[in-house]
Amino acid sequence: MKNIIRNMNKQKGFTLIELMIVVAIIGILAAIAIPQFAAYRVRAFNSAAQSDLKAAQTSYEVFFNDELEYPSAVAVTNAASIALPLDGTATSTTINTSAGVSFGSTSGTNQQSYGAATKHLSGDNIYTVTSAAPSMATTADTAGDALADADRPTAP
Repeated sequence: MKNIIRNMNKQKGFTLIELMIVVAIIGILAAIAIPQFAAYRVRAFNSAAQSDLKAAQTSYEVFFNDELEYPSAVAVTNAASIALPLDGTATSTTINTSAGVSFGSTSGTNQQSYGAATKHLSGDNIYTVTSAAPSMATTADTAGDALADADRPTAP
């Protein structure tokens, strides 16, 4: 009977030191992982803006092939669906943007050129293309800043 009572008095568990070490390790891992996660999110937002600009660029070129003119200028907008009209006609095409992505464009003389820009509100870059320079250009910006009309490139 004494052996049974002695065994019941022995408590099993973790010591305070062991628990503190585990909490410290979890804290170190969190300190490493959280900034990395934030960087991944910004890159994802930037990728959404890049993808939307590529889609818009394709829409502009298809529109030009059909109408021999680029669409009219579009003021900066956050709309999910943007109609790109041809001046003076009912002809238009639509581009769709991801949530949070702003888009804006400019038109050149007689709509024979264009400039376009995108930025995700949570991203940290502005992406631009023009009909003369179809490669995407990147301009660093502050996350949280919205795309402004002044950020649209001038059509060549």
